Amino acid sequence: MLAEIITIGDEILIGQIVDTNSAYISKELNKIGIKVFQITSIQDDRDHILAALADAAKRVELVIVTGGLGPTKDDITKATFCEFFDDELKEDVHTKNHIREIFQKYIKREPLPSNLQQAMVPSKATILKNEHGTAPGMWFDTEETVFVSLPGVPYEMKALLQHQVFPKVVKRFNRPHIYHKTLLTYGLGESAIADRIHVWEEALPDSVKLAYLPSLGRVRLRLSTTGFDERKIHQELDEQMAILSEMLADIAVGYEEETTIQERIAALLQQREQYLSLAESCTGGAIAQELTAIPGSSKYFKGSIVPYETEKKVSVLGVERSLIEKYNVVSAPVVEAMAAQATKLFGSHFAVATTGIAGPSKGDGADEVGTVYIGIATPNGVISEKFDFGNSRERVIRKTVNKALELLLKEIIKN
Repeated sequence: MLAEIITIGDEILIGQIVDTNSAYISKELNKIGIKVFQITSIQDDRDHILAALADAAKRVELVIVTGGLGPTKDDITKATFCEFFDDELKEDVHTKNHIREIFQKYIKREPLPSNLQQAMVPSKATILKNEHGTAPGMWFDTEETVFVSLPGVPYEMKALLQHQVFPKVVKRFNRPHIYHKTLLTYGLGESAIADRIHVWEEALPDSVKLAYLPSLGRVRLRLSTTGFDERKIHQELDEQMAILSEMLADIAVGYEEETTIQERIAALLQQREQYLSLAESCTGGAIAQELTAIPGSSKYFKGSIVPYETEKKVSVLGVERSLIEKYNVVSAPVVEAMAAQATKLFGSHFAVATTGIAGPSKGDGADEVGTVYIGIATPNGVISEKFDFGNSRERVIRKTVNKALELLLKEIIKN
């Protein structure tokens, strides 16, 4: 079964916002056995919307549209849906009452006429109550294709999708099972991995597909299969994944569907009742952001210091000034001192420190742009490694974050 996602909004097309809705919808559709055939972003324009709906109906059985349901004049989705289905707008009393309740509870005033206008909906639509906003979702069912229109606000869209759209989709369509499993690897590039596993890859059954998903400093290996016998496809894919995991045991950190490297770090630290801290210079707090995105991170994460200025490495973090003068601020001795001082400052068992030249200028460092040192302090000492991550500032920072997490995990396991 195939679906198409259409996002409506000039703000997407001019790059003012990033379309995260499509990525979320695609991932969730796969979980219930629906493949996304195409994702389309279009203008808030009547002709463009009509053409996109007509084209999608020729290709797929389910069309999910997000955006264009606000109270302002440029939101024309409902009127265009009426034209597409030869329909007319009517007032939905339940939606109107819901809008009044939201304004009374959260905004403490009466809704404007433009707000109440959101209760005007196509008469042929099944209305999906939006618990988190004023724009209702809409479900249009034809013999060939189901069209679903959802607000573009991500948390509103997600709630409608999970609680109202998917239950209806599951009842409406007979779907195969789609099963993915993704192995997370760190420290080896895509071509090197492919060379290591090429014999196994060539012998894969036709029903199991392998995809390489490289990013900065890590590669995800996704196995996929589809079928109506759920037990059979799970067994077949799991057998192949077990072989792959064994072949890449030295660089594998777990399965994406089950854990991330941050979650593995968190689990190990909590099991051992140990704590972590950070001293980030060139990464500017990016590692801390990754770690604190996990709920409950305060159970093992003590805190982070960002001594970006060289002087603050001395006056705040406590690195010896003579060490910086002798070896340079971007050096192994300095990053090791930063990590060691972080454990003292925060009272942690482990610490990660970064110092480097992310660019575009060299700053206080003497090395070339892209030079990075990562230090890891453990209960048994401090280690560091030097890297050359290229000359793109964004890539240098992202690679440093990924490599720091990889090194930290290895040291936690060793110690």
